[in-house]
Amino acid sequence: MAGHSKWAQIKRKKAATDAKRGKIFTKLIKEIMTAARLGGGDPDGNPRLRAAIEAAKAENMPKENIERAIKKGTGELEGTRYEEVTYEGYGPGGIAVLVSVLTDNRNRTVGELRYIFSKYGGNLGETGCVSWMFEKKGILSFAKDKVEEDRLMETALEAGAEDIREGDDEYEVITLPENFMAVKRAFDEAGLAYEQAEIGMICQNTVQITDKSQAERILKFMEALEDHDDVQKVWTNFDIPEEIMAEAA
Repeated sequence: MAGHSKWAQIKRKKAATDAKRGKIFTKLIKEIMTAARLGGGDPDGNPRLRAAIEAAKAENMPKENIERAIKKGTGELEGTRYEEVTYEGYGPGGIAVLVSVLTDNRNRTVGELRYIFSKYGGNLGETGCVSWMFEKKGILSFAKDKVEEDRLMETALEAGAEDIREGDDEYEVITLPENFMAVKRAFDEAGLAYEQAEIGMICQNTVQITDKSQAERILKFMEALEDHDDVQKVWTNFDIPEEIMAEAA
């Protein structure tokens, strides 16, 4: 598995701290507000809002926080208006990077992101420089030690999943974006617990990273991006062998 899975696995294995929890809440609230503003405050008729609420519940966000964010998004309460922007560029080692942000000040955000890219030996590029390498897909990740392979495959195929990929520790079920909610619902009904479920970007052209110091630099770069308040999601295409990943992480 390449960048999406590698980085997602590392993030899940890192212990969550109270400080990080506050940052996660801030990002989730931005997403709920934006989803409600764009598609309305009813999650039944707004798939993006429904997914944002589910993500917030998975992080144990209080119900009142979620409801307040929805009302800010729909204008029932006063709230900041966030703009959704995707930036592209190259990170250390030549990896392709897509960064999805929600910002109330585009000039500030792009300047800060440009600094992060530059600090770690990368560069922020023009629109379209790497996005052509990525495809939007639904992605559900399952820990191998928590799910039966045959049952997972049977459920995925019956629900209309596009592909099932096997990694060292995980299975990934890949869907078309329009089929994501139906496949996710099938796993929920089957009682098969996933580690993560989202619509994201997958890159088929991977960059192999075999140097430990380069791998460490990439991981620090990814952490710096994820730690930025405006950054919602980061997708990339690095592929680091497990033995080097273990040392670098």
